[in-house]
Formats: sequence, C-alpha cells, structure tokens
Amino acid sequence: MSMTTQNSVLPSMRVDGQVALVTGAGRGIGKGCALALAEAGAEVIVMSRTGAEIAEVAAEIEAKGGKATAITCDVTDQAALTAAFEGIERLDILVNNAGTNVPMGFLKADVETLDLMLNLNIRAAFLVAQAAARIMADRGEGGAIIHLSSTFGKVGRPGMSIYSGTKHFIEGLTKSTAVELAPRNIRVVAVGPTAIATPMLKDRLADREVAAELTSRIPLGRVGRIEDVLGAVVFLASPAAALITGTTIMVDGGWTAP
Repeated sequence: MSMTTQNSVLPSMRVDGQVALVTGAGRGIGKGCALALAEAGAEVIVMSRTGAEIAEVAAEIEAKGGKATAITCDVTDQAALTAAFEGIERLDILVNNAGTNVPMGFLKADVETLDLMLNLNIRAAFLVAQAAARIMADRGEGGAIIHLSSTFGKVGRPGMSIYSGTKHFIEGLTKSTAVELAPRNIRVVAVGPTAIATPMLKDRLADREVAAELTSRIPLGRVGRIEDVLGAVVFLASPAAALITGTTIMVDGGWTAP
C-alpha cells in the first residue's frame, strides 16, 4: 500500500500490508532488518534456530505496535525448513540473511569448516530463496528477495577463501534468478555490507590491529554499523525499488570502489 499523496513524485519506501520473512533474525543485521521492516509497515516473520532470541525480537516488534511471528528453524535442516515454509501462506519480501564466517587460511582450511559455510551460506540460502520464490510465484503477485552478500562477494582477502567463495555464489545466484523470475514480477537483489559491528564480528574487531587494518580498507574511514545496512534493505523491499533487480547495492564505505 503506497503512502504517497496524489501530488507526490517520491515513490514510497513503505511496505504496509506486506509480509516479510527474515532469516537469522535473532541478532545482528537480521534483527535490525526485522525491526526496520516492521517499522516500515510489514508483518514480519522472524526465523532463527535460537527460539529465545526471535521470541524477544517478535515481542519488541509487537510492543511497538507491529505484527510479528517467530518461527524456530535451523535453515540447514532441510526437513525443518520444508515444514516451516509449508506453514507460510503469503510472502512478499524475503531477507535471506542467515550466514556465518569462520576466517581460515586456505592451506589450513579443514573439511568441517568448509562444510559449515557451504551448508549455511550456499545450500541453505539457495533452498530458502527457492521456497520463498515458490510461495510468491504461486500467489502471482510478485515479491522481493533480498540476499545478504558482502564486500567479499566482489573482492578477495587472505583467510577468506571459503567465505568469499560463498558470497560470490550469492552474487551469481542473484543475477541468474533475477532474470529467471522477472516475468513473475519477483525481484532478486542483494546488499553487500563491509565489516559491520555485529555480534559475529565482535571478537575480531576487539583486536586493534585487525580493526585498524579493516578500517584502512574503507575510504569513509570507519567500520559499519547495523543501521547503515537497514536503509538499503528497506529501500530494496519497497515500491521505490520497483525497477531494481539482478544487482547488489554495496554498503561498504567505498571498499570495492578502487
């Protein structure tokens, strides 16, 4: 539902009346996206394997007058994922956020770490997007799928071979599915954050040398905050982005510009 007036030329960034699903919504960027989409008018389904965390997020949304449903689901568990999506009748927006990063040198990388990131960052991300797209296609009213990519979906870095590889996969998935789903008016886009001060990155940022080196890569001169990502996500979900598909908005302070 658009909130623009009859004489307005500014497209709305509201998503009133729409249903949004955010994976990995218990903390960090996922939690921020859930709260932001609720503030923009969406009914939000918050999904995570940690039930206590998403219950708190759902309660926070409802305390602010929004509507939220918490679904506890480990997205790497295909049976659980299938069951969770069978209970969702309508979906207009997906924020495909669940993911992880375990920095590890290429020569030292072990199979367990490889499988962890491939299963969550690639396999689960694909299956979540596919399940969401099927709901959107069946309803026939279009939708928006927003993947969380990364600076490392565009560039490489020592110790990031697996993670960067998974995010390059997200970039390719975004482009190909955007073209395939365009006739159904389902837009597929991505957001590419730089290093963001989230719980996942807290320990690394506590190391002054690591924090200084990361910051030196960012022309704007600072590590990102969760709120830096939220405007891009809500914009891409909204009518204001109606002609945007198959591309990534970088929220990286200029890291990938040089």
